[in-house]
Amino acid sequence: MLENENLDPGVIKQLEDHYREIEALLGEDPQREGLVRTPHRVAKAMMALTRGYRMDPSAILKSAIFKEDYKQMILVKDIEIHSLCEHHMLPFYGKAHVAYIPNGYITGLSKIVRVVDVFTHRLQIQERLTKQIADCIEETLHPLGVMVVIEASHMCMQMRGVEKLNSLTTTVYYIGEFEKVEKQNEFLKLIHP
Repeated sequence: MLENENLDPGVIKQLEDHYREIEALLGEDPQREGLVRTPHRVAKAMMALTRGYRMDPSAILKSAIFKEDYKQMILVKDIEIHSLCEHHMLPFYGKAHVAYIPNGYITGLSKIVRVVDVFTHRLQIQERLTKQIADCIEETLHPLGVMVVIEASHMCMQMRGVEKLNSLTTTVYYIGEFEKVEKQNEFLKLIHP
């Protein structure tokens, strides 16, 4: 959680009450020593894990836009991600690779990572996450092209359902110049030499 993030005490209290009720519904004693503070801790954790709802990814990109005559690919790869699957609220985690081809303007490299963080800190599905990152960069920077690849493992497939520990899901989304196969191949060779 961000240290300076102000959490609404009313929202935290409501979440605590619900988590206390969940403990009881699961057959636990919410007054048991190890569980007394759990609803408060879970409420704060959920607020941290979903802080992306309270952030504007486009504003993050706009905070560091620079005019630059550079028209080759800019790639930020191996961005560690974790998010919560919206279907089971279990984590998925892995790496995002984000590239864009500027059209007169660039943004700070850390801003790309921060945009990824905003969208991963919302209830998600990997497919939408991949598209949201690309669309945000495209709509804010108006580059010649954007490509995003996410590779992730999903706890909802590892801990329940099919229970396959080593499965990996890859999603790809591209716009503009990355619709050309040679640009896609260049990107893929850079992320997996």
